[in-house]
Amino acid sequence: MTKSILTFVFFYGAFFIGLSTAIATDKEGNPADELPPHISQLTWFGERADWRHDGKRFVFLNRTYGDVYEYDFATKRITPCTDHFKHHGFVRVLYLSNGDLLLSGPKETFDRSGKESRQRARDSSYLYVLDRSFKKPPTPLGVQCNEGPAVSRTRLRIAWTHGEQDHISIADIAYEEGLPKLIGAKVVLTSSQFPADRRPRKWIETQNFVPPNDDKLTVTGYELNNTENTDTFLLDLKTGSLTNLTNSPDRYEECEGIFPDGNYTLVESAEKQHRWPLVDLYRLSLDGSGRKERLTFFTGYRNWKAAEGVISDDGKFMLFQDGKGGMEAGQGFSIFLYDFARAVGNE
Repeated sequence: MTKSILTFVFFYGAFFIGLSTAIATDKEGNPADELPPHISQLTWFGERADWRHDGKRFVFLNRTYGDVYEYDFATKRITPCTDHFKHHGFVRVLYLSNGDLLLSGPKETFDRSGKESRQRARDSSYLYVLDRSFKKPPTPLGVQCNEGPAVSRTRLRIAWTHGEQDHISIADIAYEEGLPKLIGAKVVLTSSQFPADRRPRKWIETQNFVPPNDDKLTVTGYELNNTENTDTFLLDLKTGSLTNLTNSPDRYEECEGIFPDGNYTLVESAEKQHRWPLVDLYRLSLDGSGRKERLTFFTGYRNWKAAEGVISDDGKFMLFQDGKGGMEAGQGFSIFLYDFARAVGNE
């Protein structure tokens, strides 16, 4: 085996059948200071990025319960999107298929310094649509959203987790006299519908419609059978059937961004060390085989992780963020770009 191939296998991973094993390193320092050639740092602040559908821009939050910004790849300019109206901060932002933004955030003032108050605000966030001009106040959709919603790439359809993070609904967005509203909302999954031997303690979360037909959803089930184990599932919206895609009793496996071919999803994955372990990003097959390919290696550095990955509509790039242990879920310091063509070229 040549030196170049050995280097690729050690640093960038290979395609694993079944469960993937993390490389056991514990380096000091910041992984952003030693990035491989196919990963570049785009911002030095921010979290929870989402691609615009033409791939020319992305939106992100400056912080949890913060403002929304848009990054332009051509100019590298960062434009504020939500500083023109009064709000209480946001926890999610996603592009709708027409270019408007779907926002999720609390609708009341809360104590930002209190851990319990911040969690209640997260649990009782609500959905809004912000016009793509970024010049109007957002329109409330009138529904609570607990954790992340899912957005179709091709139609005005969304899914969201609500209640006590124990059921998921879908609906379409229609515009009447220029104002968006939800139509045809219906519950498609509750935590009690999971198989008895893999049932979440309570919490579930929707992540993505599976392209190109949007007839399936990727879903995370947390703390299965009253353990600390988490798995990624595939929900068939036509039949209501659930397929466990990871089925790994000793790992944390939370789904993230979907690939446009509909064959793979990203997962945040880690050995089950404690309730919320440090994670790296993997590409997981949706065929039920459990095959995974490790993409990032940030956990090789003490107390660091790579998370919240999203895939561009052409499948060529991934945005993701860094983070550290002991922080609030989803908090990040920087946004990074992963180039899949350059990653293969490093072989």
